[in-house]
Amino acid sequence: MESIKNGSCLCKEVHYQLEGDFDCFYLCHCSYCQKDTGSAHSANLFSSNSRLKWTKGESYVRTFTLPSTRHVKSFCSKCGSALPSIQNNGELLVIPAGSLDTPITIKPNAHLFTDSRADWDNKLEALDSFTGLPS
Repeated sequence: MESIKNGSCLCKEVHYQLEGDFDCFYLCHCSYCQKDTGSAHSANLFSSNSRLKWTKGESYVRTFTLPSTRHVKSFCSKCGSALPSIQNNGELLVIPAGSLDTPITIKPNAHLFTDSRADWDNKLEALDSFTGLPS
């Protein structure tokens, strides 16, 4: 059964709805994903059968394709948040996991491009954890 999921950007000017299921969930450590997230990796869900509907603020959505690569990023032009993008001539929908407002049960399938993994991205689960800012 297909499920409906909702998502939005940080400033809440862009909202979207997905109908369908995810094929896979990858954490990508390539240098492009590190640059465009400002973090150790991207966390993207992939779907070949979901339908994307912009429910608010579609005019704020921008898409950047890194020349001479397959790297594509859609984002909100007001706040810069990553948003879903349609890739491979409309055959693939890539959804940044953090943009979803609806909880999901799928867990990441794998880490990709681990040879490019950030030097500091190692055994992070051993660090102290806080439920908010440390005091």
